[in-house]
This record gives sequence, structure tokens and C-alpha cells, in this order.
Amino acid sequence: MLPEFDPAAIRAWPFDEARKVVERAARRAAAGNPVKEILFETGYGPSGLPHIGTFGEVARTTWVRRAFETFSDIPTRLIAFSDDMDGLRKVPDNVPNQEMLREFLERPLTSVPDPFGTHESFGAHNNARLRAFLDRFGFEYEFLSATDCYKSGRFDAALLAVLQDYEKVIGVVLPTLGPERRASYSPFLPVCPKTGRVLQVPVVARDVAAGTITYEEDGHRTEVPVTGGACKLQWKADWAMRWFALGIDYEMAGKDLIPSVELSSKIVRVLGGMPPEGFNYELFLDEGGQKISKSKGNGLSVDEWLAYGPEESLALFMYQKPKAAKRLYFDVIPKATDEYIAFLEQYRRDGNTGQALLENPTWYIHEGNPPDETYPVSFALLLNLVSASAAHDREVLWGFIRAYAPEAKPETHRGLDRLVGFALRYYEDFVRPHKQYRAPSEKEHKALTALADALESIPEERNGETVQSIVYEIGKNHDFEPLRDWFKAIYEVAMGQTQGPRFGSFAALFGCKETAVLLRRALDGAFLEHAET
Repeated sequence: MLPEFDPAAIRAWPFDEARKVVERAARRAAAGNPVKEILFETGYGPSGLPHIGTFGEVARTTWVRRAFETFSDIPTRLIAFSDDMDGLRKVPDNVPNQEMLREFLERPLTSVPDPFGTHESFGAHNNARLRAFLDRFGFEYEFLSATDCYKSGRFDAALLAVLQDYEKVIGVVLPTLGPERRASYSPFLPVCPKTGRVLQVPVVARDVAAGTITYEEDGHRTEVPVTGGACKLQWKADWAMRWFALGIDYEMAGKDLIPSVELSSKIVRVLGGMPPEGFNYELFLDEGGQKISKSKGNGLSVDEWLAYGPEESLALFMYQKPKAAKRLYFDVIPKATDEYIAFLEQYRRDGNTGQALLENPTWYIHEGNPPDETYPVSFALLLNLVSASAAHDREVLWGFIRAYAPEAKPETHRGLDRLVGFALRYYEDFVRPHKQYRAPSEKEHKALTALADALESIPEERNGETVQSIVYEIGKNHDFEPLRDWFKAIYEVAMGQTQGPRFGSFAALFGCKETAVLLRRALDGAFLEHAET
């Protein structure tokens, strides 16, 4: 149960979005349209497998949904919609039986055989993967298939509305097309009765009363109904029709789809509907600042992230600054993990203030119920502990942790125990291969020797602040200005890296005596010799 709070005062971005949905519901009610439920939607193209953007869109939409539920008792649903009636335009590079798939190009994905041989169609296979993906993270959603909606008649009324307002619909779309495309454009794509292919062909006649269109292919004319799955819509018209047919209240999309959102919104208005609320999130960039592309393979997959960091760290990365372009690569995982830990600790401190809790990302990540977990050691400290101790075993790391925080145990600190495993794996794959030690300058040698002497004099000290004060004092006494140059020297000479967590906290965790030994080995050139070999 949350303490009392003022929804209007919450500054978290999901609340900004939720307020738009609240205002939308009020407008609907004022127009004489009783609001029985609020529908949120996310869309998915099943020509490929679910990816990290899929996670981000469903997670962010869920957070807006939860924020709305603190405002209102109106029931909500989240629809995960699969555009599985789209024609297969090209054969993906990462699937088997590619020669077989080439025979089914332009067929609806649910009419293409499954190259993996596990489901009745390629679309069904990828839909199953999507659902398993969403279930893995515990998302609450209702799955809808475009094929089912078209063939069952669920979209029939909306399709007939598009046929009724055909000229107005194409009047919205044509100005956005080139001359050649304008000459043959139709919002309806018939499914060929003979070949089963989704056709992009001229529509030469339409019969609103009969609910049919006539298209021309290879000099032959064919009349087909627009209902019952005999046709599907071009995707921008399809998106609008779906909003109209289902009554979607909220859907977000990537920044690259802003023109499509605007166009589909105009079509919804033509049909007499109200476009959904939503916002456009920024796209991810790779380490070099280039847009992530599935075809280029320059991104980071969900499984790759979760091999080195907890699900909560990925969720936090998605939560923070959704309208800012962010680089998505392995080095962001430790930072996101420690930021999550910091927010979780802050949530416990702010337990009596509703506003503070609802502005904390962990409230959204954990569906309003963050765990009562403590992390006496940060992920960054664990990485440095692995580096300094050369530990390759979680029991060795836990030995250091227990000496630093005697109350911590794998059985009672399961979150921390997971981080131990992640730290071992991350260090081996990303830290150790890039370590670059250097020899100290004469000034640095004297200061590091003084630091080793000081640490040897307090071998049992476990207070990180006490140790940090000593480190600061030695840096000042040896005229390091700014002091960050002093800490940079410590890490470059003794750890083979340019930065790290607070050195006092690391020394307290590793042990002051052990840290002194580490410093002396570095001063003797032991790590330089190792690097050369």
C-alpha cells in the first residue's frame, strides 16, 4: 500500500504519459462515449525474432499502464499485436531452410512453413517465441494475431469503413508517395486466391454495397471481398484500421516512425475514430554512435545483456531518459546495475513518502513491489575484487564479501550472489582482455609507496570512508592537483584500468593488508612483466 500522494505532483515520465490517458478518458466520457476500459498496445513484426527493442517497448508501455492505474479504477488491458499476415519480403539470414523459404516469398507469414519444423507456420513459430519472450519477464498482456483478426471477421466492420471512405483514405496517403507509387496505390492488398501471395496491384473498381474490390494482375481482373481475410491493408492504413477496430487508447513508437504515426492518426480521424495517445522514444546507438541495425548485427541482444547483468539493470536502462538516444553496448551494463542498486536503496529510505516512491524507477521495474534486498557490495567493487584477487571462483569472492560484511550470505543475499556470477563472467570477457598497466612516475611511486605503508598500518580496517580519507590525505600531501589524477594513477598502475569505484571502499572490501601487497607488486613491475608475456 502506497502512502498518500498527489498524482499531479509526480514528475516521473510514466506519470506524464498516464495523465494524457486520463485526459483522453475524460474527453471520451464528455463526448457521451462511456469508458469501460483503457487499451494499451504494442506491435510486433514476426518476420524476425524478438529483440531488445521489443522488451523496451512492452516494458515502457507497462510502466505507463501502471501509472495510469494509480489515477483511475478504469480497467486496463495491454494488447501485444503481431502483424503476422504481412507477406514474407525477404528470407532472414539467421534461419535454416532458406531455399525452402524463398519459394514462399510474398506469402503471409502464417502461410509460410516453419523453417525450424516446430510449428504450423513461420509466423506461428515467431509468435510463440514472442510470447515466451514476454512471459519470461512476467509481462501481463493479451496476444492478438493479425491473421486471426482478419480471418475471424473481427476487423470486418473497420475494413468496410476503409472501403466506404476509400477516396478520403488515399487522399491522406497519396501526398506522401512518389509519382510512380501514387499511380498504383491502394490501401487494400488482396491475397491471391490461386497463389496465396499478398499482392501489391492496382485496384480498378470497388463496390461499397457488396464490400468488394476488383484488382488487375497480368491483364486479368479479379473481384474479392475486403473482409474475412481475403485482403489485408497496407501497413500505415493497417495500423490506423487496427487502432479504430480495437479502440486503442495508447501506443508508443520509435522516433523513426513519427511520420507513420502522424499519417495513421489522420486515417483514424477519417474513419471517425480518435488516434491513441503515445510518445516517440529515441533509438539505440552502438558503441561508435551508429544506429543499431538488426541486419548489421551491431546491437546488443537481450540474452547478451542478461549474460552479464540482471534483468533489473536492463529494465532500468530502458526506463531512464526514453527520449534520449543512448549507446547500447556491454560497457553500460555495470553502470546500469549499480544505478539500480542505488535506486533500490533509495526506495527503502523513502518508504514514508508516496511521491518519492513513485518517482523511483524500481517502483515501475517491480510492478509497485520492489524486493527487500540489500547489496553491501556494488557491482563495480565486485569487478575490481575479481581483478585484484585473480579469483575465478564464486566461493573465493564470497570469502572476501563475508570478511567485509559478515551478515551477507548467498542464501540471504540472492541478488548479490547473482552479481558475483555476473562479475566473474564480465571480468573474463570484457575487463581482463583490455587491461593495460603502466609504470608509475617518480612522484606516483612515492605516493603509492606511502599509501601501501598506510594500509599496512591498518590491516583490519573495514570502514571504506576511513580508508578513503587516508587515500585523499596522501594524494594531497604529494601535491596531486586535481585529486582525480591521483586516483587515476592508482587504477592505471595497480589495476590496469583508467577508473573504478571509490578506492577506499575497494580496499576495505579486498582488505587493507591485501591491497598494500597489490600496490607493492605493481610498484615492483610484476603486472608489467605479466602483460609483456
